[in-house]
Amino acid sequence: MRPAAPNGEGRQAPSIWTPANVVTCIRMVAVPLWLLIAEMSPASGSGSVWSICVFLFFVALSLTDKLDGYLARSRNEVTTFGKFLDPIADKLVVVMALCFLLERGEVSSWVLLVVVAREFLVSGLRMVVASAGTVIAASPLGKGKTAVTMVAVSALLLAMALPAGGVAGTFELLGQVLVVVAVVLTAWSGIDYFVKAWSYVVGEK
Repeated sequence: MRPAAPNGEGRQAPSIWTPANVVTCIRMVAVPLWLLIAEMSPASGSGSVWSICVFLFFVALSLTDKLDGYLARSRNEVTTFGKFLDPIADKLVVVMALCFLLERGEVSSWVLLVVVAREFLVSGLRMVVASAGTVIAASPLGKGKTAVTMVAVSALLLAMALPAGGVAGTFELLGQVLVVVAVVLTAWSGIDYFVKAWSYVVGEK
C-alpha cells in the first residue's frame, strides 16, 4: 500500500464549483442577457408582455442574491472564489439596472454617480484594510441599501411595464421614493465604512 503523503500533500483541492458558486456564475452571465432583453423592451406604459418579462427577470436576479448565500452557508461550502465573485455579481445587477433606468429617464445621473462612487471608495478601503490583515464585516446599512435599491428598481420596472394609469403611477411614485431612500443609505453606509476604516487610511494601525 502506498503511504499517505505527509502534511496532506497529494490531497485533491476542494472544487470551486459548488452549487452556490454555480448560481453566482449564472447570475453573472444573466446580467448582460437581462440588459439585452431590457433594451429591446417598448416604451413605458405599453403594458406589453415583453416589459413584464423584463420586470420578472430582474426580480429573479435579485432573489438569487439570497439563494447563493443560503446554499453556501447551509452546505458549509463558503469559498474564497464565492466571496470574491458574489459582491461583484450584486454590483453588476444594481449598476446595469440603474444604467437602463437612466437611459429611459427614470432616474437621475446623480443616483448612478452616488452608487458607483460609493462602490469604488469602499472597494479601495477594503483593499487598504485587508493589507493590514483585518476584515471589516459588512454592516446592516450596506445590506439594507442593496435590498432597498433592488426593490426600488423592481417598482420602477413594474411601473414601466404596466399600462399608463393609476396603478402604474402608484408604483412609479413608490419607486422614486425608494430610490431617494436607497441613495441616502448608499451614502450613509459608505461614510460608515470610511469612519470604521479611517485609522487604517491614516496609518494609525
